[in-house]
Amino acid sequence: MQLPERINAFVKLGDFFRQFSNDVILKADNIAHNDLFFDGFKHQLKLAEEHNGWFTPENIRFAIKGWADLLSTENLNKWLKPYQINNVSPKKVAIIMAGNIPLVGFHDFLSVLITGHEVLVKQSSSDKHLLPFLAKYLEYVAPQFKGKINFTEAKVEDFDAVIATGSNNTARYFEYYFKGKPSIIRNNKNSVAILTGNETSEDLKNLSEDIFRYYGLGCRNVSKLFVPKGYKFDAFFEAIYHWHPIIDRVKYANNYDYNKAVYLMSEFDMLENGFFMIKEDESYASPIATAFYEYYEDKESLKEKLETEKNKIQCIVSQGFVENEIPFGQTQKPQLWDYADSVDSIEFLLAIS
Repeated sequence: MQLPERINAFVKLGDFFRQFSNDVILKADNIAHNDLFFDGFKHQLKLAEEHNGWFTPENIRFAIKGWADLLSTENLNKWLKPYQINNVSPKKVAIIMAGNIPLVGFHDFLSVLITGHEVLVKQSSSDKHLLPFLAKYLEYVAPQFKGKINFTEAKVEDFDAVIATGSNNTARYFEYYFKGKPSIIRNNKNSVAILTGNETSEDLKNLSEDIFRYYGLGCRNVSKLFVPKGYKFDAFFEAIYHWHPIIDRVKYANNYDYNKAVYLMSEFDMLENGFFMIKEDESYASPIATAFYEYYEDKESLKEKLETEKNKIQCIVSQGFVENEIPFGQTQKPQLWDYADSVDSIEFLLAIS
Protein backbone atom coordinates (compact mmCIF):
# COMPACT_ATOMS: atom_id res chain seq x y z
CA MET A 1 0.00 0.00 0.00
CA GLN A 2 1.61 3.23 -1.17
CA LEU A 3 1.55 6.58 0.64
CA PRO A 4 -0.94 8.23 -1.79
CA GLU A 5 -3.36 5.38 -1.11
CA ARG A 6 -3.02 5.80 2.63
CA ILE A 7 -3.54 9.54 2.32
CA ASN A 8 -6.62 8.98 0.18
CA ALA A 9 -8.08 6.61 2.81
CA PHE A 10 -7.78 9.22 5.55
CA VAL A 11 -9.21 11.92 3.27
CA LYS A 12 -12.28 9.73 2.85
CA LEU A 13 -12.44 9.33 6.62
CA GLY A 14 -12.38 13.14 6.88
CA ASP A 15 -15.32 13.30 4.46
CA PHE A 16 -17.15 10.77 6.63
CA PHE A 17 -16.37 12.80 9.78
CA ARG A 18 -17.74 15.98 8.23
CA GLN A 19 -21.31 14.64 8.38
CA PHE A 20 -21.10 14.56 12.19
CA SER A 21 -19.35 17.87 12.83
CA ASN A 22 -22.37 20.19 12.98
CA ASP A 23 -25.19 20.60 15.50
CA VAL A 24 -27.51 18.74 13.14
CA ILE A 25 -26.15 15.46 11.79
CA LEU A 26 -26.97 15.16 8.09
CA LYS A 27 -26.29 12.18 5.88
CA ALA A 28 -24.42 13.37 2.79
CA ASP A 29 -24.38 11.95 -0.70
CA ASN A 30 -21.31 10.33 -2.27
CA ILE A 31 -19.64 9.33 1.03
CA ALA A 32 -17.92 5.97 0.70
CA HIS A 33 -19.72 3.10 2.48
CA ASN A 34 -22.20 5.48 4.12
CA ASP A 35 -25.01 2.92 4.00
CA LEU A 36 -22.93 0.57 6.13
CA PHE A 37 -21.44 3.04 8.60
CA PHE A 38 -23.53 6.22 8.98
CA ASP A 39 -26.16 4.92 11.41
CA GLY A 40 -23.60 2.82 13.22
CA PHE A 41 -21.40 5.81 13.96
CA LYS A 42 -24.40 7.78 15.24
CA HIS A 43 -24.92 4.94 17.69
CA GLN A 44 -21.26 4.98 18.73
CA LEU A 45 -21.49 8.71 19.42
CA LYS A 46 -24.42 8.05 21.72
CA LEU A 47 -22.54 5.25 23.49
CA ALA A 48 -19.49 7.46 23.96
CA GLU A 49 -21.64 10.17 25.56
CA GLU A 50 -23.43 7.71 27.84
CA HIS A 51 -20.19 6.03 28.89
CA ASN A 52 -18.30 9.20 29.79
CA GLY A 53 -20.15 12.17 31.25
CA TRP A 54 -17.38 14.55 30.16
CA PHE A 55 -17.96 13.57 26.51
CA THR A 56 -20.88 15.87 25.79
CA PRO A 57 -22.31 16.07 22.26
CA GLU A 58 -20.77 19.54 21.91
CA ASN A 59 -17.28 18.37 22.81
CA ILE A 60 -17.48 15.24 20.68
CA ARG A 61 -18.63 17.34 17.71
CA PHE A 62 -15.80 19.79 18.32
CA ALA A 63 -13.23 16.97 18.20
CA ILE A 64 -14.78 15.44 15.10
CA LYS A 65 -14.94 18.79 13.30
CA GLY A 66 -11.27 19.33 14.07
CA TRP A 67 -10.36 16.05 12.39
CA ALA A 68 -12.76 16.65 9.50
CA ASP A 69 -10.91 19.91 8.79
CA LEU A 70 -7.44 18.38 9.16
CA LEU A 71 -7.97 15.27 7.03
CA SER A 72 -7.78 16.93 3.65
CA THR A 73 -5.42 16.08 0.81
CA GLU A 74 -3.80 19.51 1.12
CA ASN A 75 -3.17 19.25 4.87
CA LEU A 76 -1.90 15.69 4.77
CA ASN A 77 0.49 16.40 1.90
CA LYS A 78 1.78 19.57 3.57
CA TRP A 79 2.37 17.67 6.81
CA LEU A 80 4.23 14.78 5.21
CA LYS A 81 6.20 16.68 2.55
CA PRO A 82 9.40 17.09 4.64
CA TYR A 83 9.73 13.34 5.26
CA GLN A 84 10.98 10.40 3.19
CA ILE A 85 8.19 7.86 3.76
CA ASN A 86 8.31 5.71 0.64
CA ASN A 87 10.81 3.07 1.78
CA VAL A 88 9.54 2.22 5.25
CA SER A 89 10.13 -1.28 6.62
CA PRO A 90 6.85 -1.94 8.48
CA LYS A 91 7.00 -2.52 12.23
CA LYS A 92 4.31 -3.11 14.84
CA VAL A 93 3.85 0.03 16.95
CA ALA A 94 1.87 -0.11 20.19
CA ILE A 95 -0.10 2.96 21.24
CA ILE A 96 -1.29 3.32 24.82
CA MET A 97 -3.88 6.07 24.73
CA ALA A 98 -5.21 8.55 27.26
CA GLY A 99 -8.96 9.13 27.52
CA ASN A 100 -9.31 12.67 28.79
CA ILE A 101 -10.88 14.12 25.63
CA PRO A 102 -12.63 12.49 22.65
CA LEU A 103 -10.27 10.81 20.18
CA VAL A 104 -7.25 12.17 22.02
CA GLY A 105 -5.05 9.38 20.64
CA PHE A 106 -6.11 9.76 17.03
CA HIS A 107 -3.00 11.68 15.94
CA ASP A 108 -0.76 8.81 17.07
CA PHE A 109 -3.06 6.31 15.34
CA LEU A 110 -2.94 8.34 12.13
CA SER A 111 0.83 8.80 12.34
CA VAL A 112 1.55 5.09 12.68
CA LEU A 113 -0.68 4.07 9.79
CA ILE A 114 0.23 6.94 7.46
CA THR A 115 3.93 5.99 7.72
CA GLY A 116 3.17 2.41 6.70
CA HIS A 117 3.46 0.66 10.06
CA GLU A 118 1.07 -1.73 11.79
CA VAL A 119 -0.69 -0.43 14.92
CA LEU A 120 -1.61 -2.16 18.17
CA VAL A 121 -3.93 0.06 20.22
CA LYS A 122 -4.64 -0.14 23.94
CA GLN A 123 -7.40 2.36 24.59
CA SER A 124 -8.38 4.11 27.77
CA SER A 125 -11.59 2.76 29.27
CA SER A 126 -12.87 6.35 29.19
CA ASP A 127 -12.74 6.58 25.38
CA LYS A 128 -13.29 3.14 23.89
CA HIS A 129 -16.24 3.44 21.50
CA LEU A 130 -15.24 5.68 18.60
CA LEU A 131 -11.84 4.56 17.33
CA PRO A 132 -12.53 0.83 16.75
CA PHE A 133 -15.55 1.76 14.64
CA LEU A 134 -13.50 4.26 12.64
CA ALA A 135 -10.82 1.62 12.14
CA LYS A 136 -13.42 -0.65 10.56
CA TYR A 137 -14.43 2.20 8.26
CA LEU A 138 -10.79 2.61 7.18
CA GLU A 139 -10.57 -1.10 6.42
CA TYR A 140 -13.56 -0.83 4.10
CA VAL A 141 -12.18 2.28 2.41
CA ALA A 142 -8.73 0.70 2.04
CA PRO A 143 -8.83 -3.11 2.44
CA GLN A 144 -5.01 -3.13 2.60
CA PHE A 145 -5.37 -1.87 6.19
CA LYS A 146 -6.92 -5.18 7.23
CA GLY A 147 -4.59 -7.01 9.55
CA LYS A 148 -2.62 -3.81 10.22
CA ILE A 149 -5.00 -2.38 12.85
CA ASN A 150 -5.42 -4.28 16.10
CA PHE A 151 -6.92 -3.45 19.49
CA THR A 152 -6.23 -5.10 22.82
CA GLU A 153 -7.53 -4.83 26.36
CA ALA A 154 -4.82 -7.17 27.66
CA LYS A 155 -1.17 -6.59 28.44
CA VAL A 156 0.60 -5.05 25.46
CA GLU A 157 2.97 -7.62 24.00
CA ASP A 158 4.75 -8.50 20.74
CA PHE A 159 5.54 -5.03 19.39
CA ASP A 160 8.58 -3.20 18.04
CA ALA A 161 8.05 0.32 19.38
CA VAL A 162 5.58 2.16 21.61
CA ILE A 163 3.92 5.55 22.04
CA ALA A 164 2.39 5.81 25.52
CA THR A 165 0.53 8.64 27.22
CA GLY A 166 -0.39 8.75 30.89
CA SER A 167 -0.06 10.51 34.21
CA ASN A 168 3.29 11.31 35.81
CA ASN A 169 3.03 8.10 37.82
CA THR A 170 2.12 5.85 34.88
CA ALA A 171 4.79 7.51 32.73
CA ARG A 172 7.44 6.32 35.19
CA TYR A 173 6.00 2.81 34.93
CA PHE A 174 6.00 3.06 31.13
CA GLU A 175 9.63 4.17 31.11
CA TYR A 176 10.61 1.11 33.15
CA TYR A 177 8.39 -1.39 31.38
CA PHE A 178 9.29 -0.25 27.85
CA LYS A 179 12.96 0.55 28.49
CA GLY A 180 14.11 -2.02 25.93
CA LYS A 181 11.98 -0.62 23.09
CA PRO A 182 12.08 2.59 21.03
CA SER A 183 9.48 4.78 22.70
CA ILE A 184 7.76 8.11 23.10
CA ILE A 185 6.52 8.43 26.70
CA ARG A 186 4.28 11.37 27.55
CA ASN A 187 3.26 12.52 31.03
CA ASN A 188 1.19 15.33 32.52
CA LYS A 189 1.64 18.76 31.03
CA ASN A 190 -0.42 21.94 31.24
CA SER A 191 -0.80 25.06 29.17
CA VAL A 192 -0.38 28.66 30.27
CA ALA A 193 -1.43 32.10 29.08
CA ILE A 194 0.60 35.27 29.38
CA LEU A 195 -1.47 38.41 29.92
CA THR A 196 -0.12 41.95 29.82
CA GLY A 197 -3.25 43.96 30.58
CA ASN A 198 -3.44 45.24 27.00
CA GLU A 199 -5.68 42.43 25.73
CA THR A 200 -8.95 43.34 24.09
CA SER A 201 -12.25 41.88 25.25
CA GLU A 202 -12.16 39.68 22.13
CA ASP A 203 -8.71 38.36 23.11
CA LEU A 204 -9.99 37.41 26.55
CA LYS A 205 -13.15 35.91 25.11
CA ASN A 206 -10.98 33.77 22.83
CA LEU A 207 -8.86 32.79 25.83
CA SER A 208 -11.97 31.42 27.50
CA GLU A 209 -12.15 28.81 24.72
CA ASP A 210 -8.65 27.67 25.69
CA ILE A 211 -9.75 27.39 29.31
CA PHE A 212 -13.21 25.81 29.12
CA ARG A 213 -13.20 23.59 26.00
CA TYR A 214 -13.37 19.93 27.10
CA TYR A 215 -13.96 21.27 30.65
CA GLY A 216 -10.25 22.02 30.88
CA LEU A 217 -9.31 18.33 30.84
CA GLY A 218 -6.82 18.48 27.96
CA CYS A 219 -3.10 19.15 28.21
CA ARG A 220 -3.62 21.98 25.71
CA ASN A 221 -6.19 23.67 27.98
CA VAL A 222 -4.95 26.77 29.78
CA SER A 223 -4.83 26.06 33.50
CA LYS A 224 -2.43 28.82 34.56
CA LEU A 225 -2.35 32.59 33.94
CA PHE A 226 0.71 34.78 34.28
CA VAL A 227 -0.30 38.40 34.90
CA PRO A 228 1.65 41.60 35.65
CA LYS A 229 1.74 43.03 39.16
CA GLY A 230 -1.45 44.95 39.91
CA TYR A 231 -3.48 43.16 37.21
CA LYS A 232 -7.25 43.56 37.63
CA PHE A 233 -9.38 40.57 36.66
CA ASP A 234 -12.64 42.46 36.02
CA ALA A 235 -12.27 42.40 32.22
CA PHE A 236 -11.26 38.74 32.33
CA PHE A 237 -14.37 37.71 34.28
CA GLU A 238 -16.58 39.80 32.01
CA ALA A 239 -15.10 38.22 28.87
CA ILE A 240 -15.54 34.62 30.07
CA TYR A 241 -19.11 35.06 31.31
CA HIS A 242 -20.68 33.62 28.15
CA TRP A 243 -19.46 30.22 29.38
CA HIS A 244 -21.76 30.39 32.44
CA PRO A 245 -24.14 27.64 31.17
CA ILE A 246 -21.29 25.20 31.85
CA ILE A 247 -22.39 25.14 35.48
CA ASP A 248 -25.57 23.34 34.39
CA ARG A 249 -23.47 20.25 33.65
CA VAL A 250 -23.70 18.08 36.76
CA LYS A 251 -20.14 16.70 36.68
CA TYR A 252 -18.69 20.18 36.25
CA ALA A 253 -20.95 21.68 38.95
CA ASN A 254 -19.97 18.96 41.41
CA ASN A 255 -16.29 19.73 40.87
CA TYR A 256 -16.91 23.46 41.18
CA ASP A 257 -18.81 23.05 44.44
CA TYR A 258 -16.23 20.67 45.90
CA ASN A 259 -13.19 22.77 45.01
CA LYS A 260 -14.88 25.96 46.18
CA ALA A 261 -15.68 24.32 49.52
CA VAL A 262 -12.07 23.17 49.90
CA TYR A 263 -10.75 26.67 49.23
CA LEU A 264 -13.22 28.29 51.62
CA MET A 265 -12.56 25.83 54.44
CA SER A 266 -8.83 26.24 53.94
CA GLU A 267 -9.30 30.03 53.94
CA PHE A 268 -7.50 30.38 50.63
CA ASP A 269 -7.89 33.69 48.83
CA MET A 270 -9.64 33.22 45.51
CA LEU A 271 -11.93 35.04 43.10
CA GLU A 272 -15.02 33.44 41.61
CA ASN A 273 -18.08 34.33 39.54
CA GLY A 274 -20.54 31.53 40.25
CA PHE A 275 -19.07 29.01 37.80
CA PHE A 276 -15.30 29.54 37.76
CA MET A 277 -12.56 30.34 40.25
CA ILE A 278 -9.07 31.79 40.02
CA LYS A 279 -6.50 31.34 42.76
CA GLU A 280 -2.96 32.60 43.17
CA ASP A 281 -0.76 29.52 43.09
CA GLU A 282 2.67 28.60 41.67
CA SER A 283 1.43 25.19 40.44
CA TYR A 284 0.57 24.56 36.80
CA ALA A 285 -2.12 21.89 37.15
CA SER A 286 -5.32 23.43 38.48
CA PRO A 287 -8.50 21.54 39.43
CA ILE A 288 -11.60 21.54 37.24
CA ALA A 289 -13.50 24.87 37.33
CA THR A 290 -10.33 26.64 38.49
CA ALA A 291 -7.36 28.42 36.97
CA PHE A 292 -4.25 29.34 38.91
CA TYR A 293 -2.53 32.67 38.41
CA GLU A 294 0.87 34.06 39.23
CA TYR A 295 2.21 37.60 39.06
CA TYR A 296 5.38 38.42 37.14
CA GLU A 297 7.72 41.36 37.65
CA ASP A 298 9.12 41.70 34.13
CA LYS A 299 8.98 39.86 30.83
CA GLU A 300 12.58 38.66 30.79
CA SER A 301 12.41 36.96 34.17
CA LEU A 302 9.14 35.31 33.13
CA LYS A 303 10.72 34.05 29.92
CA GLU A 304 13.55 32.55 31.97
CA LYS A 305 11.06 30.86 34.29
CA LEU A 306 9.09 29.38 31.39
CA GLU A 307 12.27 28.09 29.78
CA THR A 308 13.40 26.51 33.06
CA GLU A 309 10.03 24.82 33.56
CA LYS A 310 9.28 23.97 29.93
CA ASN A 311 9.02 20.26 30.76
CA LYS A 312 5.77 21.08 32.59
CA ILE A 313 4.24 23.14 29.77
CA GLN A 314 2.42 22.00 26.63
CA CYS A 315 1.37 25.35 25.10
CA ILE A 316 2.04 29.01 25.78
CA VAL A 317 -0.79 31.35 24.79
CA SER A 318 0.32 34.93 24.26
CA GLN A 319 0.70 37.80 21.82
CA GLY A 320 4.25 38.54 20.72
CA PHE A 321 5.77 37.17 23.92
CA VAL A 322 7.68 34.02 22.92
CA GLU A 323 8.46 31.99 19.84
CA ASN A 324 6.05 29.18 18.99
CA GLU A 325 3.30 30.83 21.00
CA ILE A 326 -0.35 29.96 20.35
CA PRO A 327 -2.85 32.76 19.57
CA PHE A 328 -5.73 33.22 21.98
CA GLY A 329 -8.50 30.72 21.32
CA GLN A 330 -6.44 28.28 19.25
CA THR A 331 -4.99 25.73 21.69
CA GLN A 332 -7.61 23.09 20.86
CA LYS A 333 -7.15 23.54 17.11
CA PRO A 334 -3.66 22.13 16.53
CA GLN A 335 -2.34 21.42 13.06
CA LEU A 336 -1.08 17.99 12.06
CA TRP A 337 2.51 19.19 12.52
CA ASP A 338 1.88 20.49 16.07
CA TYR A 339 3.35 17.53 17.92
CA ALA A 340 2.58 16.79 21.56
CA ASP A 341 5.52 17.68 23.81
CA SER A 342 7.25 18.99 20.64
CA VAL A 343 8.39 15.43 19.88
CA ASP A 344 8.17 14.70 16.15
CA SER A 345 6.29 11.38 16.05
CA ILE A 346 6.73 10.97 12.28
CA GLU A 347 10.49 11.31 12.63
CA PHE A 348 10.39 8.74 15.45
CA LEU A 349 8.33 6.30 13.37
CA LEU A 350 10.62 6.60 10.37
CA ALA A 351 13.70 5.98 12.54
CA ILE A 352 12.41 2.58 13.70
CA SER A 353 11.75 1.30 10.17
